[in-house]
Amino acid sequence: MEWLERLRSEIEETAQGLSAADFRRAPQGRWNTAQILEHLGHSYGATAKMLELSLAADVRPEVRAAKISERLMQILVVSLGYIPSGRKAPAFVTPHDDAGPESLGRTLSGLERMKVALAAAEERWGSRDPVGTHFVLGPMNPAQWRKFHYLHGHHHVRQMRERLGGQIAG
Repeated sequence: MEWLERLRSEIEETAQGLSAADFRRAPQGRWNTAQILEHLGHSYGATAKMLELSLAADVRPEVRAAKISERLMQILVVSLGYIPSGRKAPAFVTPHDDAGPESLGRTLSGLERMKVALAAAEERWGSRDPVGTHFVLGPMNPAQWRKFHYLHGHHHVRQMRERLGGQIAG
């Protein structure tokens, strides 16, 4: 199954039938499920917007060469699938306490928007060259963006399942 479809399935399965209390459940000082979903929605929206702006301008994205630190992070995250914990989210993807169902809807619509934008960018500029620059991982091609978003989303789906106390299989 394609990375982003697999991610959609995991999110939908985890959030299916959650009550308002379920969306708010979290360890002290940690994000709850609604906040995690809001964070993911902001992340997908930011990637979609970056791509949509380049596509609308009909200009190949200007990307610089990856720094050594970015290449190392790409290997760690995208190639090896390791998502480091404890990194503070930047302000543009930090949750602002949307309600659970609202966060879920925005996450799923953002995921679809990003999927469409990645497909359009790949069709226009090809699959090998970078189509945008991640703030930590640096320049990435469409396949790298898809796998990164899957791994990042899956990391947070696991956190949501932990908050639900094992109520959800997987």
